[in-house]
Amino acid sequence: MTTFTSNISINKPLNEVYSYLADFNNHQKLMPENIQEWVSTADEASFSIPNMAKLSLKVDSRIPDQEIRIVPAAKPPFDLELKWSLSFDNDHTNVLFTIHADLSMMMKMLASGPLQKLAHYETQSLSEILN
Repeated sequence: MTTFTSNISINKPLNEVYSYLADFNNHQKLMPENIQEWVSTADEASFSIPNMAKLSLKVDSRIPDQEIRIVPAAKPPFDLELKWSLSFDNDHTNVLFTIHADLSMMMKMLASGPLQKLAHYETQSLSEILN
């Protein structure tokens, strides 16, 4: 498994950040502009990445005010897990976004850069929306 992470600190209460992330409908606002065909409910989302893949994801588990785990809802090009981990420290919420991907050596060469950029983009978007 290859791991990509990005973390940020948001000046909002933990429950507010968790509530935003717990609803998959909000995740479209976290995605880059090149994401197409977005369809979502509170628990599932599907979308396409031009010239790469069509993905269907679902919330696998939620631990209130701590963690949201997202897994494929349909067979992806490679095994994948996304996880949002939250903690509260004084007056701000710490957010860690992790992408675990089971990549072959060839896929690692092709996908590592875009997956790390995606992790960073999503946390930066979350920060812009909630701060």
